[in-house]
Amino acid sequence: MTRSEFGENLNVAWDTLRAHKVRSSLTLLGIVIGVTSVISVASVIEGLNRFIQQKVEELGSGTYFISRFPVGTDPTRMPERIRIRRYIEYDTATRLKQYCRAVDAATTIATRASFFGQSNEIRYGGERVQKLFVRGAEPAYIDVLPMFTMDQGRFVNATDEEHASQVVVIGAKVADSLFPRLNPLGKNVVLNGGLYEVIGVFSRKEGLFGGPGPDDFAVIPLSNFRKHNPDVKELAVLFTMNRSLSLSSRDAMDEVTDAMRRVRRLRQSVENDFEVFSSDFLSTLWNQLTGAIVILTGVISSIGLLVGGIGVMNIMLISVTERTKEIGVRKAIGARPSDIRVQFLLEATTLCVAGGLLGILFGGIIAWVIRATVPSIPATLSWFWAILGVCISASVGLFFGYWPADRAARLDPIVCLRYE
Repeated sequence: MTRSEFGENLNVAWDTLRAHKVRSSLTLLGIVIGVTSVISVASVIEGLNRFIQQKVEELGSGTYFISRFPVGTDPTRMPERIRIRRYIEYDTATRLKQYCRAVDAATTIATRASFFGQSNEIRYGGERVQKLFVRGAEPAYIDVLPMFTMDQGRFVNATDEEHASQVVVIGAKVADSLFPRLNPLGKNVVLNGGLYEVIGVFSRKEGLFGGPGPDDFAVIPLSNFRKHNPDVKELAVLFTMNRSLSLSSRDAMDEVTDAMRRVRRLRQSVENDFEVFSSDFLSTLWNQLTGAIVILTGVISSIGLLVGGIGVMNIMLISVTERTKEIGVRKAIGARPSDIRVQFLLEATTLCVAGGLLGILFGGIIAWVIRATVPSIPATLSWFWAILGVCISASVGLFFGYWPADRAARLDPIVCLRYE
């Protein structure tokens, strides 16, 4: 088929669809619903994937964690085999670095939070904040965890740690609440009943989906935390790998695991009583969640596309019946079966692509509305999903339009000319 013949068939197809606007519009509905659901959900997931990746990079793509329980475990509902594990000790990071050449920097942290069933309060004058996280950290903490950066002042140093100094670094949201019109540096605040000097403020960073982040933290020297919070037992270790050794990630993790077993004095027959994981656990958890969402969306979209495809097949069969005499005339003046087949396939594909384009438009509008009303869900319509939406709709047109088109191509011209 030449380009001019293709263009002529396309014009005929478009004119036929415009001649039956209501019928065509109703047939489009299933395609529009299916493509809209795909595009809108894909836009949300695409935006959230970028957001999660950004958070992982902020958290530190080269940062690893060691804790007593697996990531995602509710500390108040731990299984018995996890609950009986020994706690991480305050000197674990130091001993790990001594035993493991793969570790570049390591630090121990302790956290007091409602997540662990504890309460906190920080006050200055008549202002107070209760929903915050109090963390004990060493000077290396800010190097191992890049998401905590300084906006004002300084972080805890070696002298503070050595003398268990009464100093604190607070998050931007905490600073805004306590010092709405004052410079917080040098001010004395009451943190859980103790008097602390504010020596720094973290750069403004919110947590994941509006959850806790650096904005909601108050960080004090680990030695001071240990002295004033003997009830807090749940510690964790943060560390980075030594990149100069050129070890694979698996080999490095194996070395860390072996070193931790030595630190914990575990016999060879005993399973690990600790968990080692990287910051990529956020991506892993998110991918597991979105995988289920994609499957659910695919099922819903498939139903919509199936209904739309059946509608397309139905309208094309009706069109073949209505235009039987036209088909006979075209064949009588030399049209080949392939020409008839292409004509009706183009009509079905044009109908479906029009529905796909409308679905992409509506999906993009839904994504924009979600992003505008819920900024924590950065829905983004990508070219990939837009092109995929067109391809899906075109495929539906070709698949469901082939039988009516083939039926039209096989009609006997003599029978067609006699048809009333």
